[in-house]
Parts: sequence; C-alpha cells; structure tokens
Amino acid sequence: MSSKFFKSGFVSIVGKPNVGKSTLMNRLVGEQLSIATPKAQTTRHRIMGILNGESYQVVYSDTPGILEPKYALHEAMMNFVKVSLDDADLILLVVALEDKYEPELFDRFKRIQTPVLLIINKIDLAKGSQVLDKSNYWKEHLPNLSNILPVSATTGENIGLLMETIILNMPEHPPYFPQDELSDKTERFFAGEIIREKIFMNLEQEVPYSTEVAITEFSETDDIIKMRAEIYVERDSQKGIIIGKGGSMLKKLGTQSRQAMEAFFNKKVFLETHVKVADNWRKQKDKLKRFGYM
Repeated sequence: MSSKFFKSGFVSIVGKPNVGKSTLMNRLVGEQLSIATPKAQTTRHRIMGILNGESYQVVYSDTPGILEPKYALHEAMMNFVKVSLDDADLILLVVALEDKYEPELFDRFKRIQTPVLLIINKIDLAKGSQVLDKSNYWKEHLPNLSNILPVSATTGENIGLLMETIILNMPEHPPYFPQDELSDKTERFFAGEIIREKIFMNLEQEVPYSTEVAITEFSETDDIIKMRAEIYVERDSQKGIIIGKGGSMLKKLGTQSRQAMEAFFNKKVFLETHVKVADNWRKQKDKLKRFGYM
C-alpha cells in the first residue's frame, strides 16, 4: 500500500488518575478495551487500541495515570507512560474540570516536542463558564499546547471533532498493524483485565490495588473458551476477603467475569478461579516481571 494517501500514527492518552482516560479511549476506538471504574489507578499497563478507516489507522495508547512513584509497581507503570510519550505522534493530555496544575506532574509537557492536545473531559458536569475558565487556566500554565478541546467521553460530546483533529495530525504512513486488529494485547490479557475490573467494582479500600490476575490456562474451540485464572493478593487476610463467606465473593466475581467475557469474546466461557498469596508483590521486581510489568 502506498503511504502517499494513507495516514497512520500513534496517539498517547495521558493524564492524572481518574480523569476518564480509559473511557475516552474506549469511546474513540468503539470497543471496551480498557477497564474503566470510578476508582483511581485502575489502568496499570499500556493498552493499545487500533482504529482503522479507509485512509487511516490511529493507534491509541491508554496509559496508567501519571503519579509520583512510591514503590516498584508505580515505577513500572510510569515507565509505560514514558515509552508511550516517546513513541507518540500526538499526545492527548486529559484533565478533569477539577484538576489543578502540578509542576512535578505537568512540567514535562513543556519540554516535549510532540504536539500536545489538551482534552478537558467530563464537560457534561460543567456549570456556567467553567469550561472557558478552565481553558484559559491551562493556556496560562501550558502555553505550548497545540490546542484545547473540551469533550465528554461519557456522553460523546465533541468526540467527532476530536476524531477529526486526531486524523489531521497523523503523518502519512502505511498502517503499523493489520487492519483487522483492534489491539496489540492478547485474549488472555483482556480476560485478566475483565476479572480485575470486577474486583475493583466489588471490593473497597486497598484490596483491589493489592490484587493481580494471571490467566494460567487458556484454550479455545469454535464453541467455547476454557480458562483458569489465579487471583493474587499480598496477604492472607486479603485472600479471605476475595473468597468471601462460604466462597460467596469469589463466586460473584467469577459469575460477573464470565458474563462480561462472553459478551467481549462473543462466545461461551468456562472460567475456573483460584486465589493465592504473593507477599508484597507490588514492591518486588522479580514478581512484577512474572506478572508482565518488566
């Protein structure tokens, strides 16, 4: 395919935790690729979502929320952000209406040569002149922005305009991926992410953040996917919470996960789940490597 009339490039979606980055990528791609929950720091990996058109391919990267690392898992997550920014042809810096400029997090965008498009998300919650006020606020603190665009990833407001802006900013280039692909991640990865999403939706406080999911067996036929999932926590007390009284919570998580997987894969799913303890896995690089963070 000639690159003369085809546009293809990488778009990095970045921002602080809980600004709706994952919801935005899912809206742009038209598929539920990134798990999106009301809790901050849900995304841990760099997840690529690929949007294909007749004359373009946009490769989006949903990344973990930008934060100051406190332990090894955070450091690995921020490395995913760095790689995504280094690869990008365009950066979507997503902020919520309530976000404030924090130099330690946002100063890096003053030094980046890649065009940065500021996305003010959640404008469906805006009141009065709040959107205009926030646009002026961010122009003052980040004068090198290529543009500012207010959107609502939840309702879809201005998403069409955002899509047009993104495609205009893509370089002429052949597609980087086959045009029937939706993501660079495997089915195993998405299965594990679905289980993590259900843990975040059903459990409170520290337990979801201490949890990791590994799909240890995965086999597929025309009719059914069979898999075994191991849910890891950091302490025995957390294992008890995941299992629940008489196994009630684990059964609930398994049922919700299986139903979501069947909708995602469009196929019947048999899911077997087990809970194990991996002491302080978030702070140990050998365990992070085992879980695919390094």
